[in-house]
Amino acid sequence: MNNTIVVGMGEALWDMLPEGKKIGGAPANFAYHVSQFGLDSRVVSAVGDDELGAEILENFHEKSLNCMIEKVPYPTGTVQVELDTNGVPCYNIREGVAWDNIPFTPALEGLARQTRAVCFGSLAQRSVVSRETINRFLDVMPDGDGQYKIFDINLRQGFYTKEILCNSMRQCNILKINDEELVTVSRMFGYPGIDLQDKCWILLAKYNLKMLILTCGVNGSYVFTPGEVSFVETPKVTVADTVGAGDSFTASFVAAILKGRPVDEAHRLAVEVSGFVCTQNGAMPVLPDYLKERLG
Repeated sequence: MNNTIVVGMGEALWDMLPEGKKIGGAPANFAYHVSQFGLDSRVVSAVGDDELGAEILENFHEKSLNCMIEKVPYPTGTVQVELDTNGVPCYNIREGVAWDNIPFTPALEGLARQTRAVCFGSLAQRSVVSRETINRFLDVMPDGDGQYKIFDINLRQGFYTKEILCNSMRQCNILKINDEELVTVSRMFGYPGIDLQDKCWILLAKYNLKMLILTCGVNGSYVFTPGEVSFVETPKVTVADTVGAGDSFTASFVAAILKGRPVDEAHRLAVEVSGFVCTQNGAMPVLPDYLKERLG
Protein backbone atom coordinates (compact mmCIF):
# COMPACT_ATOMS: atom_id res chain seq x y z
CA MET A 1 0.00 0.00 0.00
CA ASN A 2 1.29 3.47 -0.75
CA ASN A 3 -0.71 4.99 2.09
CA THR A 4 1.28 3.57 4.99
CA ILE A 5 1.70 6.72 7.05
CA VAL A 6 0.59 6.63 10.70
CA VAL A 7 -0.48 9.97 12.20
CA GLY A 8 -0.82 11.21 15.77
CA MET A 9 -2.99 14.30 15.67
CA GLY A 10 -3.76 16.93 18.30
CA GLU A 11 -1.94 18.56 21.21
CA ALA A 12 1.83 19.25 21.24
CA LEU A 13 2.88 20.85 24.49
CA TRP A 14 5.25 21.03 27.42
CA ASP A 15 4.46 19.16 30.61
CA MET A 16 5.75 21.41 33.39
CA LEU A 17 6.78 18.76 35.92
CA PRO A 18 8.19 19.34 39.42
CA GLU A 19 11.69 18.41 38.15
CA GLY A 20 11.50 20.56 34.98
CA LYS A 21 9.72 20.59 31.65
CA LYS A 22 9.22 17.55 29.42
CA ILE A 23 7.79 17.45 25.95
CA GLY A 24 4.28 16.04 26.02
CA GLY A 25 0.99 15.52 24.28
CA ALA A 26 -0.50 12.17 23.36
CA PRO A 27 -0.10 12.56 19.55
CA ALA A 28 3.69 13.00 19.78
CA ASN A 29 4.03 10.14 22.26
CA PHE A 30 1.97 7.92 19.95
CA ALA A 31 3.87 8.88 16.77
CA TYR A 32 7.25 8.50 18.46
CA HIS A 33 6.53 4.95 19.66
CA VAL A 34 5.07 3.96 16.27
CA SER A 35 8.30 5.16 14.64
CA GLN A 36 10.35 2.98 16.98
CA PHE A 37 8.80 -0.05 15.26
CA GLY A 38 10.04 1.14 11.86
CA LEU A 39 6.76 2.64 10.59
CA ASP A 40 6.50 6.04 8.90
CA SER A 41 4.76 8.28 11.44
CA ARG A 42 3.87 11.97 11.67
CA VAL A 43 2.85 14.32 14.47
CA VAL A 44 0.21 16.83 13.34
CA SER A 45 -0.20 19.85 15.62
CA ALA A 46 0.57 23.56 15.98
CA VAL A 47 3.01 25.59 18.05
CA GLY A 48 3.48 29.28 18.68
CA ASP A 49 6.18 31.43 17.13
CA ASP A 50 7.99 31.44 20.46
CA GLU A 51 10.89 29.82 22.28
CA LEU A 52 8.81 26.91 23.61
CA GLY A 53 7.54 26.20 20.08
CA ALA A 54 11.05 26.27 18.62
CA GLU A 55 12.19 23.87 21.35
CA ILE A 56 9.39 21.41 20.50
CA LEU A 57 10.40 21.38 16.82
CA GLU A 58 14.06 20.96 17.77
CA ASN A 59 13.19 18.12 20.16
CA PHE A 60 11.21 16.26 17.49
CA HIS A 61 14.06 16.77 15.03
CA GLU A 62 16.54 15.28 17.53
CA LYS A 63 14.26 12.26 17.93
CA SER A 64 13.99 11.95 14.11
CA LEU A 65 10.25 12.34 14.58
CA ASN A 66 8.57 13.54 11.39
CA CYS A 67 5.93 16.19 11.85
CA MET A 68 3.56 18.57 10.14
CA ILE A 69 3.41 21.34 12.69
CA GLU A 70 2.12 24.80 11.79
CA LYS A 71 3.25 27.97 13.50
CA VAL A 72 0.20 29.97 14.58
CA PRO A 73 -0.21 33.31 16.42
CA TYR A 74 -0.97 31.72 19.79
CA PRO A 75 1.37 30.65 22.60
CA THR A 76 2.77 27.11 22.59
CA GLY A 77 0.78 24.85 24.90
CA THR A 78 1.86 24.11 28.47
CA VAL A 79 0.48 21.88 31.21
CA GLN A 80 1.25 22.11 34.90
CA VAL A 81 1.74 18.52 36.06
CA GLU A 82 1.84 17.47 39.69
CA LEU A 83 2.43 13.84 40.64
CA ASP A 84 0.59 12.33 43.59
CA THR A 85 2.27 9.93 46.06
CA ASN A 86 1.78 7.01 43.63
CA GLY A 87 3.41 8.86 40.74
CA VAL A 88 0.05 9.41 39.02
CA PRO A 89 -0.12 12.76 37.22
CA CYS A 90 -2.72 15.49 37.81
CA TYR A 91 -2.94 18.10 35.03
CA ASN A 92 -3.76 21.79 34.67
CA ILE A 93 -3.95 22.46 30.93
CA ARG A 94 -3.64 26.02 29.58
CA GLU A 95 -6.35 27.17 27.17
CA GLY A 96 -6.25 29.39 24.06
CA VAL A 97 -2.95 27.92 22.92
CA ALA A 98 -1.41 26.95 19.58
CA TRP A 99 -2.69 23.36 19.46
CA ASP A 100 -6.25 24.64 19.91
CA ASN A 101 -5.77 26.30 16.51
CA ILE A 102 -4.43 23.63 14.14
CA PRO A 103 -5.26 24.84 10.60
CA PHE A 104 -6.53 22.53 7.85
CA THR A 105 -4.05 23.19 5.05
CA PRO A 106 -3.67 21.74 1.53
CA ALA A 107 -0.55 19.92 2.81
CA LEU A 108 -2.59 18.37 5.62
CA GLU A 109 -5.28 17.31 3.16
CA GLY A 110 -2.55 15.63 1.08
CA LEU A 111 -1.25 13.84 4.17
CA ALA A 112 -4.75 12.62 5.06
CA ARG A 113 -5.04 10.93 1.65
CA GLN A 114 -1.83 8.94 2.35
CA THR A 115 -2.68 8.02 5.93
CA ARG A 116 -3.32 4.41 6.86
CA ALA A 117 -3.89 4.93 10.60
CA VAL A 118 -4.58 8.03 12.68
CA CYS A 119 -4.87 8.40 16.44
CA PHE A 120 -6.85 11.34 17.83
CA GLY A 121 -8.36 12.22 21.20
CA SER A 122 -11.03 14.38 22.78
CA LEU A 123 -8.68 16.94 24.37
CA ALA A 124 -7.61 18.48 21.05
CA GLN A 125 -11.28 18.89 20.13
CA ARG A 126 -12.04 21.31 22.98
CA SER A 127 -11.74 24.24 20.54
CA VAL A 128 -13.70 24.57 17.31
CA VAL A 129 -10.68 25.18 15.02
CA SER A 130 -8.76 22.02 15.89
CA ARG A 131 -11.99 20.01 16.16
CA GLU A 132 -12.99 20.93 12.59
CA THR A 133 -9.45 20.19 11.35
CA ILE A 134 -9.51 16.73 12.95
CA ASN A 135 -12.95 15.98 11.50
CA ARG A 136 -11.95 17.13 8.01
CA PHE A 137 -8.80 14.99 8.20
CA LEU A 138 -10.89 11.93 9.16
CA ASP A 139 -13.33 12.63 6.31
CA VAL A 140 -10.56 12.90 3.69
CA MET A 141 -8.67 9.82 4.89
CA PRO A 142 -9.37 6.70 2.83
CA ASP A 143 -11.79 4.12 4.18
CA GLY A 144 -11.22 0.41 3.85
CA ASP A 145 -10.27 -2.80 5.57
CA GLY A 146 -6.70 -1.87 6.43
CA GLN A 147 -7.48 1.72 7.46
CA TYR A 148 -7.63 2.56 11.16
CA LYS A 149 -9.08 5.61 12.87
CA ILE A 150 -8.27 5.28 16.55
CA PHE A 151 -10.14 7.43 19.08
CA ASP A 152 -8.08 7.43 22.30
CA ILE A 153 -10.50 9.29 24.51
CA ASN A 154 -8.31 11.00 27.24
CA LEU A 155 -10.98 12.88 29.23
CA ARG A 156 -9.26 15.81 30.94
CA GLN A 157 -10.62 18.55 33.20
CA GLY A 158 -14.08 18.61 31.68
CA PHE A 159 -12.71 19.48 28.19
CA TYR A 160 -15.29 17.28 26.48
CA THR A 161 -19.00 17.12 25.70
CA LYS A 162 -21.35 14.26 24.95
CA GLU A 163 -21.68 15.58 21.39
CA ILE A 164 -17.92 15.51 20.77
CA LEU A 165 -17.62 11.99 22.20
CA CYS A 166 -20.56 10.67 20.14
CA ASN A 167 -19.25 12.21 16.94
CA SER A 168 -15.73 10.84 17.53
CA MET A 169 -17.08 7.36 18.23
CA ARG A 170 -18.98 7.52 14.95
CA GLN A 171 -15.83 8.68 13.13
CA CYS A 172 -13.48 6.05 14.57
CA ASN A 173 -13.25 2.30 14.01
CA ILE A 174 -11.06 1.56 17.06
CA LEU A 175 -11.98 3.01 20.45
CA LYS A 176 -9.45 3.08 23.28
CA ILE A 177 -10.79 3.86 26.73
CA ASN A 178 -9.77 3.24 30.34
CA ASP A 179 -12.00 1.94 33.12
CA GLU A 180 -12.54 5.38 34.71
CA GLU A 181 -13.41 6.96 31.36
CA LEU A 182 -15.80 4.10 30.63
CA VAL A 183 -17.70 4.83 33.86
CA THR A 184 -17.95 8.54 32.91
CA VAL A 185 -19.07 7.76 29.35
CA SER A 186 -21.64 5.20 30.55
CA ARG A 187 -23.19 7.74 32.91
CA MET A 188 -23.29 10.30 30.13
CA PHE A 189 -24.83 7.85 27.65
CA GLY A 190 -27.32 6.43 30.14
CA TYR A 191 -26.24 2.84 30.86
CA PRO A 192 -24.55 3.04 34.25
CA GLY A 193 -25.79 -0.14 35.91
CA ILE A 194 -24.13 -2.90 33.90
CA ASP A 195 -20.63 -4.35 34.21
CA LEU A 196 -17.62 -2.99 32.32
CA GLN A 197 -17.43 -5.80 29.77
CA ASP A 198 -21.12 -5.46 28.83
CA LYS A 199 -20.63 -1.71 28.37
CA CYS A 200 -17.81 -2.49 25.95
CA TRP A 201 -19.93 -4.90 23.92
CA ILE A 202 -22.69 -2.25 23.72
CA LEU A 203 -20.26 0.42 22.43
CA LEU A 204 -18.64 -2.02 19.98
CA ALA A 205 -22.02 -2.86 18.45
CA LYS A 206 -23.57 0.61 18.63
CA TYR A 207 -20.67 2.30 16.80
CA ASN A 208 -19.85 -0.66 14.55
CA LEU A 209 -16.23 -0.71 15.75
CA LYS A 210 -13.51 -3.05 14.53
CA MET A 211 -12.04 -3.10 18.04
CA LEU A 212 -12.47 -1.62 21.49
CA ILE A 213 -9.46 -1.48 23.80
CA LEU A 214 -10.21 -1.20 27.53
CA THR A 215 -7.31 -0.60 29.93
CA CYS A 216 -7.90 -1.12 33.66
CA GLY A 217 -4.56 -0.08 35.18
CA VAL A 218 -3.19 -2.81 37.46
CA ASN A 219 -6.28 -4.94 36.72
CA GLY A 220 -5.22 -5.77 33.18
CA SER A 221 -6.54 -4.81 29.76
CA TYR A 222 -9.01 -6.12 27.21
CA VAL A 223 -9.36 -5.94 23.44
CA PHE A 224 -12.90 -6.58 22.23
CA THR A 225 -13.52 -7.46 18.60
CA PRO A 226 -16.87 -8.65 17.21
CA GLY A 227 -17.05 -12.23 18.45
CA GLU A 228 -14.04 -12.42 20.76
CA VAL A 229 -12.17 -10.77 23.61
CA SER A 230 -8.47 -10.80 24.49
CA PHE A 231 -7.41 -10.25 28.12
CA VAL A 232 -3.84 -9.68 29.28
CA GLU A 233 -2.77 -9.12 32.88
CA THR A 234 -0.73 -6.04 33.72
CA PRO A 235 2.85 -6.99 34.61
CA LYS A 236 4.12 -5.91 38.02
CA VAL A 237 6.87 -3.37 37.46
CA THR A 238 8.63 -0.70 39.51
CA VAL A 239 6.86 2.48 38.36
CA ALA A 240 8.94 5.61 37.73
CA ASP A 241 5.90 7.46 36.33
CA THR A 242 2.88 6.54 34.24
CA VAL A 243 3.14 9.53 31.86
CA GLY A 244 2.72 8.39 28.26
CA ALA A 245 2.28 4.69 29.10
CA GLY A 246 -1.19 4.58 27.54
CA ASP A 247 0.08 6.24 24.35
CA SER A 248 2.87 3.68 24.06
CA PHE A 249 0.26 0.91 24.48
CA THR A 250 -1.86 2.31 21.63
CA ALA A 251 1.18 2.86 19.39
CA SER A 252 2.58 -0.67 19.87
CA PHE A 253 -0.84 -2.24 19.35
CA VAL A 254 -1.45 -0.29 16.11
CA ALA A 255 2.08 -0.97 14.82
CA ALA A 256 1.58 -4.71 15.36
CA ILE A 257 -1.86 -4.72 13.66
CA LEU A 258 -0.44 -2.77 10.68
CA LYS A 259 2.33 -5.35 10.41
CA GLY A 260 -0.27 -8.10 10.14
CA ARG A 261 -0.05 -9.53 13.65
CA PRO A 262 -3.17 -11.11 15.21
CA VAL A 263 -5.03 -9.17 17.91
CA ASP A 264 -3.81 -11.27 20.85
CA GLU A 265 -0.15 -10.91 19.82
CA ALA A 266 -0.57 -7.14 19.25
CA HIS A 267 -2.22 -6.91 22.67
CA ARG A 268 0.61 -8.75 24.48
CA LEU A 269 3.23 -6.51 22.85
CA ALA A 270 1.26 -3.37 23.83
CA VAL A 271 1.13 -4.50 27.46
CA GLU A 272 4.88 -5.23 27.56
CA VAL A 273 5.81 -1.91 25.96
CA SER A 274 3.58 0.16 28.26
CA GLY A 275 4.95 -1.77 31.24
CA PHE A 276 8.48 -0.85 30.18
CA VAL A 277 7.52 2.84 29.67
CA CYS A 278 6.17 2.92 33.26
CA THR A 279 9.65 1.96 34.53
CA GLN A 280 11.21 4.97 32.78
CA ASN A 281 10.94 8.70 33.42
CA GLY A 282 8.98 10.66 30.82
CA ALA A 283 6.74 9.63 27.94
CA MET A 284 9.28 8.92 25.20
CA PRO A 285 12.01 6.56 26.36
CA VAL A 286 13.93 4.61 23.73
CA LEU A 287 12.57 1.06 23.68
CA PRO A 288 15.01 -1.81 24.20
CA ASP A 289 15.87 -3.84 21.10
CA TYR A 290 14.14 -7.00 22.34
CA LEU A 291 10.80 -5.14 22.17
CA LYS A 292 11.46 -3.33 18.89
CA GLU A 293 12.57 -6.57 17.22
CA ARG A 294 9.26 -8.29 17.99
CA LEU A 295 7.80 -6.73 14.83
CA GLY A 296 10.98 -7.10 12.76
